[in-house]
Amino acid sequence: MPIPILRCEKNSRTPFERFLSGAKEDLSSATKNILPILEAVRTRGDKALMEFTEKFDGIKLSSVTTNPHSVQTNIDSKTKEAFLRAKSNIEAFHEAQKRESWSKTIDGNRLGVKYTPIPSLSVYAPGGKALYPSSVLMGVIPAKIAGVGNIQLITPPQKNGLPEILIWLCQILGVNRIVTVGGAQGIAAAAYGTETIPKSEFVVGPGNAYVAAAKSYLAGQGLIGIDSPAGPSEVCIIADSSANPKWIACDMLSQAEHGEDSSAILLTTDEDFAKQVSEELEKAFIERPKRLEMKQTSIYKNSAILVFPSLEDCIWFSNELAPEHLEIQTRDNESVFAKIEHAGSVFIGPYSPVAMGDYISGTNHILPTARGSRIYSSLGVDTFLKRVTFQEVTKESLKNLYPFVKLMSELEGLDEEHGTSVKVRTEEF
Repeated sequence: MPIPILRCEKNSRTPFERFLSGAKEDLSSATKNILPILEAVRTRGDKALMEFTEKFDGIKLSSVTTNPHSVQTNIDSKTKEAFLRAKSNIEAFHEAQKRESWSKTIDGNRLGVKYTPIPSLSVYAPGGKALYPSSVLMGVIPAKIAGVGNIQLITPPQKNGLPEILIWLCQILGVNRIVTVGGAQGIAAAAYGTETIPKSEFVVGPGNAYVAAAKSYLAGQGLIGIDSPAGPSEVCIIADSSANPKWIACDMLSQAEHGEDSSAILLTTDEDFAKQVSEELEKAFIERPKRLEMKQTSIYKNSAILVFPSLEDCIWFSNELAPEHLEIQTRDNESVFAKIEHAGSVFIGPYSPVAMGDYISGTNHILPTARGSRIYSSLGVDTFLKRVTFQEVTKESLKNLYPFVKLMSELEGLDEEHGTSVKVRTEEF
């Protein structure tokens, strides 16, 4: 059962319409199920958290928090070297995103922007089958650079204890505490706070449907800020016949191993090249059978190779798709990149697989999915900064601009107080 190869025309959307629907998870069922959990945590705090942990994880907790700085860890030197190198690169990239407050004179008045960090953050790290210590780096580092002072890691407890790698990362990153509660109840603890868990203003990080539903619901209530709404992971690749078919197939499969609902879309103008990539995918299933069923479901059901008449059409489709990850492997990568308007993160050239950004290059891998990059950006320092505007109006400017305020306030029917608040200040002149 080879991957679908579809011949496409820009003006005939039928063959590829389903890829443009934005594969967001339907969280309605999950939201209904989590509402009692959220309310229990809000009203009963730590006791509810312990009850849910025993019920869902089969673990009895004596405490729902751990101080990572009081725990001895023994991480091997090679693992330390890898994560420290990633930490250094991620820090260097995000340091360049720092914002400086500014002011300027406009019409005689001093106006400006003051940047202030959000006060607190919770970073969610899944447990069980999905352990992503790299996401701890991605969530914590930009927040630290932004100046967030109170950061906690939320992660489900493990029967064999917390993974040492998570504890060590919290130590070297300066995380204040680890909350050993997962699922929707962990997100609720961050949003409401409990006897031992401080409330967080912001929550980031991947999780299952219940975690996603809790984040979305509590954000909708105005209780927390969250990273962009997420769906299944995805990659789009624009490639011509100059690309290596085997490398392209590997990049598609690296996305497929995230889960059955992940998608990998190849856009090309060359049907022979498309067939070569399809053949490489089939070879890979035989040569690398780990997570085979998962990868095959992703490739056969949620992925495709789309053959367009021109590279311009491929670029058009990519911008319509607004993918989480976009790879460009063509004879003229820069000219293609110049026309890209919407993508979470772009990987340019044959030596830039998505896995480099996932782990080590320095860009952030917490990205908008499901066409979200049309309106959202990757997680970064800006995510954790608030922009406070200010103005200092001079006496002379107040006098000069009052006639305009008078006219505008009268037009809106607000002259009695809006207009008067300016007028009374002119009467002393």
